[in-house]
Order: sequence, then C-alpha cells, then structure tokens
Amino acid sequence: QVQLVESGGGLVQPGGSLRLSCAGSGFTLDYNVIGWFRQAPGKEREGVSCISGRDGITYYADSVKGRFTISRDVAKNTVYLQINILRPADTAVYYCALTHRRPYLPTKRDEYDYWGQGTQVTVSS
Repeated sequence: QVQLVESGGGLVQPGGSLRLSCAGSGFTLDYNVIGWFRQAPGKEREGVSCISGRDGITYYADSVKGRFTISRDVAKNTVYLQINILRPADTAVYYCALTHRRPYLPTKRDEYDYWGQGTQVTVSS
C-alpha cells in the first residue's frame, strides 16, 4: 500500500527557510516520480517542483526557481523540498504526490496517482 507522509511545515517569518520532507512507503522511488504541489486558500492546487527517482532530474515552476530545491534520498525513500527566502505568497498547504516514471517529468495535478495529507506552511511576520 502506497503511503506518503509530509512533514516540516510551520510558521515562519518572511525571508526564512523551511525543509519539507515526503517520506514514502509501499513503492520504490527508483521507478517513480515525486512531485510537490501547494494549495493556498481559495486557489487551485499548483505544481511547484518534481524529481525523477531514478536519475534525480528536476523541474521547478517559474514562481519558485532559485528559491526552492528538491532532492531525494533513495535509501530512505524520501524526497525533500528546501524552501528559502519565504514570502507571504508561499503560504499554502504543501502536498507531495507520486506517479510512475515516464519519458518526461509530469507537472500536472491529474498526472499523479497518490497523495500525502499535506503540511501547512504559513509565512507571516
């Protein structure tokens, strides 16, 4: 049974940093892609980043390039999202999601099959 568990969210001041974790079980990261999405109140869930479990190839949405870094630990079946220079606009519930490996990096919500429960990130002074 596939399970994804996010952690690492919290309340942080603008300009601060957080590292989110997505711990997975019931699958092998090597054959899959993990994506990070976020959903702010009243807005659609948007993709921010994803990583290929096999070779570590990454994708970032334009809105987060240069501030977000996605990485993986295959031995731990865990994917991380380092978020720097946080802005109030980054406030959202952050979700990780899983889909199978394919020739391109999937970036759309409906391309993912399994989802975690989410972790809240709040950026406020």
